[in-house]
Amino acid sequence: MAVYFIGLGLYDERDITLKGLEIAKKCDVVFAEFYTSLLAGTTIEKIEELIGKPIRRLNREDVELNFENTVLSEAKNKDVAFLTAGDPMVATTHSDLRIRAKKAGIGSYVIHAPSIYSAIAITGLHIYKFGKSATVAYPERKWFPTSHYDVIRENRERGLHTMLFLDIKADQNRYMTANEAMEILLQVEEMKGQNVFTPDTLVVVLARAGSLNPTLRAGYVGDMIKEDFGKQPHVMVVPGKLHIVEAEYLVEFAGAPEEILEET
Repeated sequence: MAVYFIGLGLYDERDITLKGLEIAKKCDVVFAEFYTSLLAGTTIEKIEELIGKPIRRLNREDVELNFENTVLSEAKNKDVAFLTAGDPMVATTHSDLRIRAKKAGIGSYVIHAPSIYSAIAITGLHIYKFGKSATVAYPERKWFPTSHYDVIRENRERGLHTMLFLDIKADQNRYMTANEAMEILLQVEEMKGQNVFTPDTLVVVLARAGSLNPTLRAGYVGDMIKEDFGKQPHVMVVPGKLHIVEAEYLVEFAGAPEEILEET
């Protein structure tokens, strides 16, 4: 008996791998969580229809606080599938879950799927030039996180690109847009004043990665903040030093201003 961490991919129910689908169909119990990422092109009902089994949807508390009582209790005498958007091991919380399974004496397996870490290549930015990534979180009344700003600064000092994940509050049906992320970063710029993220900063926005028609746009914050990128999920990149091929790609496929070609 074991837990199978199965990735669902990026956009709809067809992004799961054949291996993942085969194993999910064979498992006795199927769980899923969608608070770490969003599958915009499908519904839980469509996934259930595909695998032919009901899915027990878990919230953050079910997973992070009660994993032993939800998933692992079933895995003691059954094969259990744990479905998650993207690749199952990209979210750091899932690494902790696998550790907890091992400590409980329960075997686990990982079935990979498309992830934003590979799909971001559609921006034309070279994967090996990405530095540390960060998440832009919604500010709370007594909490205004700014670590993402520092990550951008550190990466740019090294000429590296920064991928920014945008906050998800699935229980509130709130999925941050790139526009909101830009507004937050401009507020942090006002607080810190280090000229890291200004209206003149070049940004790249990718929306609905994994779909056949994702939105890919590049431009300066002052212009991009007004644009409509369509439905979430959105991800944003602050480029570092651009190679000429990266710049040409952004101009041709993302509508970036041609003047960036002169800066390479």
